[in-house]
Amino acid sequence: MANISLDQIKAPIIKEMSDFEQRFQNSMSTRVALLNRIMNYIVKRKGKQIRPILVFLSAGIHGTISDRTFRGATLVELLHTATLIHDDVVDDSLERRGFFSINALWKNKIAVLVGDYLLSRGLLLSIDNGDFDLLGISSTAVKLMSEGELLQLEKSRTLNLKEKEYFDIIRMKTASLIASCCAMGARSVTSDDDIIEKMRLFGEYVGIAFQIKDDLFDFGEEGIGKPVGNDIKEKKLTLPVIYALGQVEKSEQKKIIALIKGKDSERSRFSKLVDFVKDNGGITYAENMMMDFQEKAFAILNEFPQSAYRDSMQKLVIYTTKREK
Repeated sequence: MANISLDQIKAPIIKEMSDFEQRFQNSMSTRVALLNRIMNYIVKRKGKQIRPILVFLSAGIHGTISDRTFRGATLVELLHTATLIHDDVVDDSLERRGFFSINALWKNKIAVLVGDYLLSRGLLLSIDNGDFDLLGISSTAVKLMSEGELLQLEKSRTLNLKEKEYFDIIRMKTASLIASCCAMGARSVTSDDDIIEKMRLFGEYVGIAFQIKDDLFDFGEEGIGKPVGNDIKEKKLTLPVIYALGQVEKSEQKKIIALIKGKDSERSRFSKLVDFVKDNGGITYAENMMMDFQEKAFAILNEFPQSAYRDSMQKLVIYTTKREK
């Protein structure tokens, strides 16, 4: 299944995704001229839309895609877009997906308000249609994402992060939203709590594998995604580093932690840290863990009947672990 494309993945839901783009654009419309310009800017620079795809495929695996599925996908994308805008403000990031971020063009105050607006549109979409179950799923994700972000900030101050804490953080910060997509898609077509929980857990495993892949980009080549060494620059301990630190004596650990905290040039520090992580098996360990979570996701997926939706979901899981950015 090498070289899987998003077009292949979207094949069973190509019409739904086309309809979704129009519905999503409509959900963001406003009579405030400034806000409307910003909404148009966001729509024209949409990403891969992995999260709406997860919602539609999850629904297709377990039933017939409905208006509730479309509302669930819209709710997720509104939430995701809002969190990205707020993240750019928090991180003082001037770029997003190769374009200027909202805060770079319109400053922080407007960016925060735009994120708040998108969150409110998601809330109203659910309330107006009585989708309180879908709203509950998404609200849980927002809570976990906030807790995960704060826990990571707390731990980054001391650079004393254990593997269990690392997984706790990415389970909350990254995997919770992907898990909510899968649970929401299933919930939009079935009331079977067992199926919904299995899909939530499936999404959690996919999300963890997705984040480990993201961590590995930090040790990759220039031009393949996020800037290499970015996590190290921000003093975040990721799985490859945590594992490598666990393979050496305390004295060596202190030297590496000092290197992460150090004032050497970014290139010099990064080169030494990459060598340390590779020499102590950090890259290989993280890659193996990523594949373990992928296999756990497949085990759940294979419990459900074969269909074009299930096949595409499997391709999507592989895509997340083989992607180059």
